[in-house]
Amino acid sequence: MEKPNYQKQLDSIIAQLDGRVPRVLLHSCCAPCSSYCMEYLSQFFELRVLYYNPNISPESEYRKRVEELRRLVSEMTFAHPVEVVEGDYRPQDFYAAVRGLEHEPEGGARCWVCYEQRLREAAAYAKKMDCDFFTTTLTISPLKRAEKINEIGQRVAEEMGVAFLPSDFKKRNGYKRSIELSSLHHLYRQNYCGCVFSRREEKQPQN
Repeated sequence: MEKPNYQKQLDSIIAQLDGRVPRVLLHSCCAPCSSYCMEYLSQFFELRVLYYNPNISPESEYRKRVEELRRLVSEMTFAHPVEVVEGDYRPQDFYAAVRGLEHEPEGGARCWVCYEQRLREAAAYAKKMDCDFFTTTLTISPLKRAEKINEIGQRVAEEMGVAFLPSDFKKRNGYKRSIELSSLHHLYRQNYCGCVFSRREEKQPQN
């Protein structure tokens, strides 16, 4: 079976806008990943950029990442309005969600639970802020499976009654552009996904 092309799906949605500028709730994991996503999407949509990441540890890392996102938005120029919204930082919610999955490998079942937790919050914010779509920057990472993220996003959308905007932001050199923008804006680039488990794996010696 041929894999879905999420970039083409997004292209199709954009082609049907016909001059309209819908509002999108964009879940952001960090400033570097958000850079290209905001540059690209803001050509067609108004953006509410939600920084909701209870998985990030320690709190100092969380604060550093959200401030970098705010700085980046203040420095970039956008075709349509872009606003940063910060969600609640409740790491206990993350630990409760992944209980029993602590020893899963990075990129596995524990991460899928984490994706869903953040996408559900994004969908809730999208409804609260009267957004037309919600989506996430997570698909820009070469280390994350766009198919799984989109699958979760579509399921959450159906359950919560708000449209999900499909994406695979690494396509069309999106990840490469994020590296360029990170360099241009001198962004802090973390060396682990965010949670204590990804940090543990990052620190383990490689065989």
